[in-house]
Amino acid sequence: MERMFGQRLRSARVMAGLSQDKLVERIGGVVSKNAISKYEKGQMLPNSALVTALAKALDVKIDYFFEEEVTIENIEFRKRSKLGKKQIDAIREKVVYFVSNYLELEQLLGIEAEFENPLNSIVVRNGEDVEAAADTLLESWDLGTNAIPNVVDLLEEKEIKVVEVDAPNEFDGFSGIVDGKYPVVVLNKNFGLERKRMTALHELAHLLLQFDSALSHKEIEGLCLRFAGALLIPRRTFFREFGQHRTGFSKNELVALKQSYGMSVTAIMKRAHSLGCISSHRYKQFCIAMSSNRLEEGLGEYVGREESMRFKKLLYRAASEEVISMSKAASLLNLNLAQFRKEFVAI
Repeated sequence: MERMFGQRLRSARVMAGLSQDKLVERIGGVVSKNAISKYEKGQMLPNSALVTALAKALDVKIDYFFEEEVTIENIEFRKRSKLGKKQIDAIREKVVYFVSNYLELEQLLGIEAEFENPLNSIVVRNGEDVEAAADTLLESWDLGTNAIPNVVDLLEEKEIKVVEVDAPNEFDGFSGIVDGKYPVVVLNKNFGLERKRMTALHELAHLLLQFDSALSHKEIEGLCLRFAGALLIPRRTFFREFGQHRTGFSKNELVALKQSYGMSVTAIMKRAHSLGCISSHRYKQFCIAMSSNRLEEGLGEYVGREESMRFKKLLYRAASEEVISMSKAASLLNLNLAQFRKEFVAI
């Protein structure tokens, strides 16, 4: 019991981005940092009043500290240099917590999901390889060449778990593999739809593509962005909509493409340049003109939904079929029972 409580306490503290000293401050100094350290090491247990105070300070339910979770042996994410170690650790713990609940729920419902990578035999060396890989994936997943209405739904349908976290602006997203078999894409929930869609598919590229070892990190990142663009607007679709060779273009047509395909005007023009539809000089002129309007104010927006819903759908199903109790369902959502009953309406 002490060991499990200690592990869960440390996870909750890291998830909240708090040091042991800060946690002591948040609970009013009723125990010392040394005591917190002993709790986390499983050397002793706090009394019930302190457990309640810790749960409140860390914004988790009391049950969180005492429930067994599905074990995650390993989770590796690509390094994000813009974020500090504490921020990365906090995001990692949020992901581990969410995925643990996700896997537990699937086990309770008897769902055996297995991810298959249609591109695992392809080695990417250049942009042309990326375009070919994107075309292969579109065909394999039967996506056609029209706009993808909901990228997050698509990834979840393909057994990729999508986690949205509240994170600083420096963080777009990252991807990883849990226990060597469960792919995860993590997104910043605070960004707009176009950026979220591009980021999700950028991270998909990191999950699916095998890159030539001679490529630099910068080159790989550029190819991942191109892969995302190639899925949002496939090459033949882009040629049809934009044209293969252009010297001029209008704001209205770019806005129309943005609204139709859920891709920012900046990303559309980058794709036009990558495909040779516009010259490097014309693209540079565009980038200079856009440098003062990076948020693309006055350039329309994509209207749609990009939100991870599969976990909630499974949870409501489990609760309605009484596979899990209402209190268990509330715990998995980190809600109290009253909050969950208000949200859950049985028919």
